[in-house]
Amino acid sequence: MPDKPPERLLLDRLETPIGEALLVTDEAGNLRALDWADYEERMRRLLRLHYGTMPLEPGAAPTKVRQALEDYFAGDLSALKRIAWRTAGTTFQRMVWEALTRIPPGETLSYGALAARLGKPAAVRAVGTANGANPVSIVVPCHRVIGANGSLTGYGGGLARKRWLLAHEGVHQAAE
Repeated sequence: MPDKPPERLLLDRLETPIGEALLVTDEAGNLRALDWADYEERMRRLLRLHYGTMPLEPGAAPTKVRQALEDYFAGDLSALKRIAWRTAGTTFQRMVWEALTRIPPGETLSYGALAARLGKPAAVRAVGTANGANPVSIVVPCHRVIGANGSLTGYGGGLARKRWLLAHEGVHQAAE
C-alpha cells in the first residue's frame, strides 16, 4: 500500500506476550513499521532507508491499531486485517509484502511457493530478501513463510517469536 511519504513518524510501544513491540505510525494513523524493542536499531536503519532522516517522535499509536494488535494476541487472528498500513520500498518488495497478506492465519508457504504465486518462480532469493526487509511484521505476516522442507527459517524478531506466532495461529511445527 504505497503512498506519499509521511510528514511525521510517531513511535509507540506495546507490551505483547512475546516482548515489547515498537509501533511506528504516520500522521494519518497508518502503521509504517512494527518491530521489537530488542531490534530497535535495525528498525531505525530500515526507516532511514525508506524515509531518510525523518526523526521518530514519541506519540501514541491510534487506538484502533493498538486494539487490533491486542485482539490478535488475545486470539482474534482476523484482527490484523483492521490495521491500515503503508510502506515505502521497491515495487518488487511491495508486491511481495502484499502477497504475504494473502497467506491466511494457520497456514504457511515456502519461499519458492510464494515466488511462484507472484509469477516469478526463479526469484526465490529475491522473495526471501524482500520478506526479510518487511517493515510491518505480524500485520504483513512474513512469519508465515518457511523453508521448502518445512523448517523454520529466519525471522527478524528471532525464531522463538516466529515459533510462538505460528503456534498462536494454529500451525504445528515439528521440533527442530
